Amino acid sequence: MTAPLAQTSQPLDQILIAEKAAVTEILPNLTTSVNATATDLRQQAQSLYWQGWRVKQIAAHLGVKATTIHSWKRRDLWGSASSLDRIEGVTEARLALLIAKTKKEGCDYKEIDALGRVLERNARVKKYLQGGNEVDLNPLITQRNNKKRRPQEKNAMTEEQHELLKKAFLSSLFPYQKKWHQKGNERIRNILKSRQIGATWYFAREALVDALDTGRNQIFLSASKAQAQVFRQYILQFVKETIDVELRGDPIVLPNGATLYFLGTNARTAQSYHGNLYLDEYFWIPRFQALRKVASGMSAHKQWRQTYFSTPSSLQHDAYPFWSGTLFNKGRPKDKHITLDVSHAQLASGQVCGDGQWRQIVTLEDAIADGCDLFDIEQISQEYSAADFDNLFRCQFIDDSASVFSFALMQGCMVDSLEVWLDFKQFAVRPFGDRPVWLGYDPALTGDNAGLIVLAPPAVPGGKFRVLEKMRFKGLDFAAQAEAIRKITARYYVTFIGIDTSGLGQAVYQLVKVFYPAAIGFTYSIDVKARLVYKAYDVISKGRLEFDASHTDLAQSFMAIKQTTTESGKYITFRAGRSEEISHADLAWATMHALSKEPLEGSTSTNKGFMEFSE
Repeated sequence: MTAPLAQTSQPLDQILIAEKAAVTEILPNLTTSVNATATDLRQQAQSLYWQGWRVKQIAAHLGVKATTIHSWKRRDLWGSASSLDRIEGVTEARLALLIAKTKKEGCDYKEIDALGRVLERNARVKKYLQGGNEVDLNPLITQRNNKKRRPQEKNAMTEEQHELLKKAFLSSLFPYQKKWHQKGNERIRNILKSRQIGATWYFAREALVDALDTGRNQIFLSASKAQAQVFRQYILQFVKETIDVELRGDPIVLPNGATLYFLGTNARTAQSYHGNLYLDEYFWIPRFQALRKVASGMSAHKQWRQTYFSTPSSLQHDAYPFWSGTLFNKGRPKDKHITLDVSHAQLASGQVCGDGQWRQIVTLEDAIADGCDLFDIEQISQEYSAADFDNLFRCQFIDDSASVFSFALMQGCMVDSLEVWLDFKQFAVRPFGDRPVWLGYDPALTGDNAGLIVLAPPAVPGGKFRVLEKMRFKGLDFAAQAEAIRKITARYYVTFIGIDTSGLGQAVYQLVKVFYPAAIGFTYSIDVKARLVYKAYDVISKGRLEFDASHTDLAQSFMAIKQTTTESGKYITFRAGRSEEISHADLAWATMHALSKEPLEGSTSTNKGFMEFSE
């Protein structure tokens, strides 16, 4: 037998030829059968003609005059019959003979069944030729299409895949992360940690595995929606790399019903959520205590767990009483007060404190001693000032008493950009459309980072500036730094670029001038630095600067700027980091370069210029 007509990729003529061949194969002895039993000579003649016999051969075989055969052929239109009609005719003749047999053998029944299928396929082909579709040729297509349309179970995974995720999770941990896992059943975990030791990465995986194991919901809460989405990206990447499954949805709903929520500070009004709580970088969240009242309510039931972890900010932050334990004493009788030792020496190994929280401090040195091989501590210590290194990697709180830009001042700039900047599409090809932006660039010097800021100017005089993007570059030569700026000009409508031309900045400035001739260079002096700082302070103190709350390094960069005197002691100047020549506050200076486009007194209807600096 030939292939069934379901193989509709072949031309129809080939299909019909194949069907005719199939009938010829099924009916090898049709002529003999017709001679032996048929009484209708006209029907016999038609069948023989459609099998390819000549008229003279038919006449001689049946004992009928050739003129009679010609007459039947003309009247019944044998010659103009289609291939389908011919196949149907000979099939019906053979089928009638087999059915008429009084004593049938097994082969007869098989042939009857085969002939019936031929007639059925013939009928489907006829319907197809009369304006039907592929379903007429192959009914299985309907089932196949229905299967395609049937929605697959969202985020489905097997028990084997679940076990692979658990195995991959546990096998990827450093010892200090294993300790966090061992303490996963503590009601409250409170961790002060160094930057970049994999806390967000770890807790994203821990929460996913717990959700799969227990069916418990997981709530990820950060200073901004953008920062909370980092958890989501870690989870998606982990699942994709481990079991090749693409999780979808926001929130993510797992097959067992557990839901993973990713929230910004808008969660103050989201009191209907419930599950295990993960609160990231809580020492950088404005009005932390008000947020925690809502957040902790999400995990009020005894089955839920709360995890707080952060790098330290300022001692003046309202999260510090929560860390130090003094918040526990508020409103309690004095005989119920506790005094906690929250020093590194006391908490390096982690312990349950008097308020029931399990606390731990993990510095960079602790992580390295515990097997983390991702850092060169000597190199990092050279790249940061002593104060910055202590804050970022040794878990020491910032003393911003000497900072020009205090922590409280910088907190007023932090917003949840995904919630409040509706005209900014972060992942679009043109994130800000055709609206103008200003660029500020602080080039890299020896052992330092280069900072690039994309600043959206106010839409109206006196309005707010917004830091749309920040970038840091290390190890790039001056040509690569200039190329990074050029790529930004392709994504945004840039109307101003301000660059510090000190040292390597001069080379970057000259290359930028090639593709952006209007770029402005700043040659630093006591007066230039003062005017930059005064302008930035005026903008920030008036609440006119906004950046995403996840950009804590931008806040730290501003807080690093301190007022001091020159070596002669005659003049007041501003410095950041170890010295005037090597400054770590790259993002702050880059922001100030962009802000300089607006004059010190601000933009007015008669003043559209910028502060004049020597080039």
